[in-house]
Amino acid sequence: MARFLVDTMCGRLPPYLRLCGHDTVYAPDRDIEADDALLAVAVAEDRTILTRDRRLADRAEAAILLTERETEGQLSELAAAAVDLSPTETPRRCGRCNGAVEPVSGADPEIPEYVPDELPRDEMAATLWRCRSCEQYFWKGSHWNRMVEMLESVR
Repeated sequence: MARFLVDTMCGRLPPYLRLCGHDTVYAPDRDIEADDALLAVAVAEDRTILTRDRRLADRAEAAILLTERETEGQLSELAAAAVDLSPTETPRRCGRCNGAVEPVSGADPEIPEYVPDELPRDEMAATLWRCRSCEQYFWKGSHWNRMVEMLESVR
């Protein structure tokens, strides 16, 4: 999977890229603001910068310059640049923080109340996941489905 560093101009892309299994850092999550700092992190971590800033893209070793303002248009541009926008069958990256995710057992006493009751507890390890870093829980529900539909529409 690809490794991306997304600047503030493309802030709605990270959850979509993470749903596709890409290791995607959103610059503000690491308090990275200056172009020089973005470039240094991209080189140190072997990441491709995703930006709408032409000057930043020109200075980067690896960058994809996006021109669209809306998320769907930006995703279309990434598809045209041969970025794999196929959602993974099971999540690999946390949509919120980019951490690794793990399946959750139905016997886990820590399952939060916001997890829908419709998820069958005996099949939970195949339908519920938790981020190892921020402990956010994920399941395939309406939000997941909307994101998958958006990705399918641009591929």
